[in-house]
Amino acid sequence: MKLKERIPETFTGITGEPEVIDFDGFQKMMRDKGLIETDDIIKFGIIAGTALEIGPGPGYLGLEWLKKTEQTNLHWLEISEDMKKIEMKNAKEYKLTHRVTSTVSDATKKFPFENNRFDAVFSAGSLHEWADPVQTFNEIYRVLKPNGKFFIGDLKRNINPLLIFIMKRMVKQKSMKQGLITSLHAAYLKHEIIERLQQSGLRDFMVTENLFGLCIKGIKKTG
Repeated sequence: MKLKERIPETFTGITGEPEVIDFDGFQKMMRDKGLIETDDIIKFGIIAGTALEIGPGPGYLGLEWLKKTEQTNLHWLEISEDMKKIEMKNAKEYKLTHRVTSTVSDATKKFPFENNRFDAVFSAGSLHEWADPVQTFNEIYRVLKPNGKFFIGDLKRNINPLLIFIMKRMVKQKSMKQGLITSLHAAYLKHEIIERLQQSGLRDFMVTENLFGLCIKGIKKTG
């Protein structure tokens, strides 16, 4: 069966108190079920220094990373001011506000950081919302230190329909059910994201896929 063309989703992130609260509840459920990618990020070797997380949402991915690593710090790059309030509240509940900083900015434009700033960059679930992935990949390359690692996970558009049905059953909030559908429509296929990576400055990368999505891993090589 031929897949439908990709349909871009919002480029403004999740805004408005009801939607932000719903998404916080959804992400908390994903955390409690062990369905966020913190352990995969750690297994890839992102375990030290200062990391940048793009599109953190309520912040559970990065907060769990901080909790499971030592002498690390995290900087969030979040497009939604409403979501920033939730993620900082969650950081306070984790007692990790001293190790995290949040900046409200559009990750599809120039990042508000100097060159070679971060030891690692990671993101989960925001790639399909990037208006220009090539631009964002170039910015990731720019702000990474030489030999810094990057990890980007997201949904894929060709998830098995049975798995989509199961995912819908897991989601209780009506707004999140609709958001899941629009996110799936906006998600990339493996060959689509490889094409965009090849147009960027990121060279040493690997793209894999699993039942639910895509995973991009790599290291910033210079020269």
